[in-house]
Amino acid sequence: QVQLVESGGGLVQAGGSLRLSCAASGTKFDINAMGWYRQAPGKQRDWVATITNSRSTYYGDSVKGRFTISRDMTNNTVFLQMNSLKPEDTAVYYCNAYVRSTNYWGQGTQVTVSS
Repeated sequence: QVQLVESGGGLVQAGGSLRLSCAASGTKFDINAMGWYRQAPGKQRDWVATITNSRSTYYGDSVKGRFTISRDMTNNTVFLQMNSLKPEDTAVYYCNAYVRSTNYWGQGTQVTVSS
């Protein structure tokens, strides 16, 4: 069973920055990909970004150019650097890990961007 623990959320003004972290543990298998999703109140969970084990990165259109995903392969940790934050980025951010055809999720961390 893979455990994912997120940290780094908080309250920030529009235009500010935050860095989220997610540490994975509990697996002896390689993590194929890690990523971030977010869910705003009353809305569905949306994909934000993904990084593969070959360090290829992919971003949703709404965050492209503002967010950067990176990964520490040694420590099974993924990061999301969020710059130029907007009020519409306000959501609970969830870490995701894809291991042997199974998706695992963290508990989520709240990001609130004030205008």
